[in-house]
Amino acid sequence: LPPSPPLAPTAPVPHYSPTPRADPQPLARTMSAVAVSTKQEHDKLLQDRGAGALSVVYLWADWSPECKQMDGVIDLLSAENKDVVFIKVEAEAVDGVADIYPVESVPACILLKNGITKPVEIIIGANPPALVAAVQKYKSISKPTGNTSKPSSSEDLNTRLGKLVKAAPVMLFMKGSPENAKCKFSRAMVALLKEQKVVYSYFDILTDEEVRQGLKTFSNWKTFPQLYIEGKLVGGLDVVKAHIEEDEFKELLPKGSTKEALEQKLKDLINTDKVMLFMKGEPGQPRCGFSRKIVDLLNNTGISYKTFDILSDQEVRQGLKKFSNWPTYPQLYVSGKLVGGLDVVTELQEDGELEDVLRG
Repeated sequence: LPPSPPLAPTAPVPHYSPTPRADPQPLARTMSAVAVSTKQEHDKLLQDRGAGALSVVYLWADWSPECKQMDGVIDLLSAENKDVVFIKVEAEAVDGVADIYPVESVPACILLKNGITKPVEIIIGANPPALVAAVQKYKSISKPTGNTSKPSSSEDLNTRLGKLVKAAPVMLFMKGSPENAKCKFSRAMVALLKEQKVVYSYFDILTDEEVRQGLKTFSNWKTFPQLYIEGKLVGGLDVVKAHIEEDEFKELLPKGSTKEALEQKLKDLINTDKVMLFMKGEPGQPRCGFSRKIVDLLNNTGISYKTFDILSDQEVRQGLKKFSNWPTYPQLYVSGKLVGGLDVVTELQEDGELEDVLRG
């Protein structure tokens, strides 16, 4: 089988002007497996898991033959292990989940304990024996009576925290997400940042207890939310409020961190060339099946185009979805106007209209 293309690198989710979400639809169940369609559903399933509970996140893609082989294995294990929750995630369709885990190809099975997103083991590829053995191993490990698990070294944790606080120019560590804050202080911080039209990334500390506790020591700040700008702690809600009241907050923000600046950056990018493709990876090395297919369609027309790798810039990756009101990638633009994604381009090609659209 050909090697599976890599997925997106781990990164927090840039965000601005959050809007309320509708109540999620009931989760689709396959035997005892759960197929999720949003990151919020994924997060809720893990948060509901008790101490010592084993969860398995199964990342798959419809273009992968290996995933088709593993689908039946996941269903069988789900039926045989009622005390284990198997969470099915279509890696390229459910935005934000694959980014959480250190995984670069599908199929991938990520084993988690206690509802925390730090994997205890990862099985890459179609390897049913390894998955069966791992499930049996970790579901039999009950919650210890004391802290007998091997602790992460403080150096490793500090390295991880150092990367997290610098993951975006403006980073918010909060309880929940901007759309679904889990405490009034996080909710108030989100409202302030929205009011100031700040583009920021966030990390939900409720999904990772190690980060939650470690950051208190790392920053010498015991409460949440915590706001960082260019890797440096600004403070919590009261500190940010004070900076705003003293008209000092905007001076702390790096260039390009407001909604207006981001929108101008996006306008400039989509007008870089007459035909612009925003994709995962480069034309010579696409990093998802959908990007590979759209590159093939464009190459077959013989019309020149330029590309932007959205994996190289999380601000662009998340911001363009809102700017264009198109939630997935790839995205094709002609003369600064959105044409659509792979489905639209495929339909244009099948109808014999693609070249005319590209020539404008």
